Amino acid sequence: RRHHRASGRKSRTMQRALCRAAQRSRSLSSSRRHASTLLVAEHDGTKLSEGTLAAITACAQMKPITLLVGGSAEMAATAAKADGVDAVQFVDNDALNHGVAEEWAPLVEGIAKTGFTHVVAGASSFSKGLFPRVSALLDVAQVSDIIGVKSEDTFVRPIYAGNALATVKSEDAIKVVTVRPTAFDKAAAEGGAAAVSAAAVDFSPTGTTTWISEEVAKSDRPELASAKTVISGGRGLKTGDNFAMLDSLALKLNAAVGASRAAVDSGMCPNDMQVGQTGKVVAPDLYVAVGISGARSAISPLGLPLHHQLHRETASPRHELHREPPSP
Repeated sequence: RRHHRASGRKSRTMQRALCRAAQRSRSLSSSRRHASTLLVAEHDGTKLSEGTLAAITACAQMKPITLLVGGSAEMAATAAKADGVDAVQFVDNDALNHGVAEEWAPLVEGIAKTGFTHVVAGASSFSKGLFPRVSALLDVAQVSDIIGVKSEDTFVRPIYAGNALATVKSEDAIKVVTVRPTAFDKAAAEGGAAAVSAAAVDFSPTGTTTWISEEVAKSDRPELASAKTVISGGRGLKTGDNFAMLDSLALKLNAAVGASRAAVDSGMCPNDMQVGQTGKVVAPDLYVAVGISGARSAISPLGLPLHHQLHRETASPRHELHREPPSP
């Protein structure tokens, strides 16, 4: 009799496990059949960021795409013209104008739960502050900085400072993903005609964080993250004043000027000029590194120091100027 009871308990446990596995399989299959993406738009009030346009391209396998625009109802009409977007939802509230993550997070969480299978944004300072909060609120794992989309639930992302690529499959009901902008072509900002509507959510500012001001350095040169030509300086330039030489060269080449982490940490340059693993990822047609070097053991397959990595899939010719003997 004891053996019979034990066998019965084992059978019931196995049946419950099989039932849970079948329910999970049905859930995943349903998610694949009915994929829908909430793409959190980043903009400056007049146009979508290049990171958002790249994310639209990346989401081609996860349609339909609904663009979430915050802070400006007028901007929603502009966003609706982006090619590849199926719908635009907007929330017109001043609290969303400056990308404060504490205000955005509960909004994105609430809209994501209305039936979306993916929440996506271009990798940027904005999404780096927002998406970990959204992932925590949804209790899912974030897939960061993807450079390829295999399917609706499988993505490719760099690891080990770009020296290896990992193929990651997410089984979460809602997948939270950021897209590396330099890895995808930018969608056209014109040519679309998406439907525009107000988001059907009640949004009230939390008031926990207040935006005070910002100081933006304006330049006629291209933005560093999207420039076709980049000239970067390192610790070998010795002083911040010597970066003026790079500025004059950049003017002639219509290039952006970047800096290594060592140059930034030593105070020669501001943080927004940093290129690399902990700075901005660049994928120019021409990359010139001046005074940037490192030991051979710290060199990536691209021939650059690991802390100064280019995007390996799209990086083009590079030129290095230094005279440090141990450097390759």
